[in-house]
Amino acid sequence: MMNAKPPVPILRSFDEAAARAFYLDFLGFEIGFEHRFGPDAPLYMGVRLGECELHISEHYGDASPGGAVRIEIDDVAAYCAALNANAYKFAKPGFQNQEWGWCEMTLTDPAKNRIIFCSALT
Repeated sequence: MMNAKPPVPILRSFDEAAARAFYLDFLGFEIGFEHRFGPDAPLYMGVRLGECELHISEHYGDASPGGAVRIEIDDVAAYCAALNANAYKFAKPGFQNQEWGWCEMTLTDPAKNRIIFCSALT
C-alpha cells in the first residue's frame, strides 16, 4: 500500500514583501526553502508553522488567488491573542465558536487567499 503524506497547498502571491510580512512576520511561519529560476524570476517558497507546510508562488498558473486553506491548531484563542500582540497594521483578527463544533479564525493574505485557523471545541 502507498503511504501518502499530507497535501501541501500552493497559494498565489503577487507581492513578495507583502507575503513575507504576512506569513513570516505576522503569522510566525518559517521559511523551508526559496527558489527562483533566475535573479528576476518569480519567487516560489515553502513556509512552515509546526507541521503545517504551505507553498507560496508568484508563478502565473500555479494557483488562483482567492483560495482557502484550513489549518488545525491547538488553541485558536491563544494564537489570535498572540497575533494581535504583533500589531500588524493590515489585520486585527478575531475568532468565533461555530455551531459545527470548531473555533475558527479567518485571515486574508495579501493575495486574497483565506487562511482559516481552527481548533475543535471540546
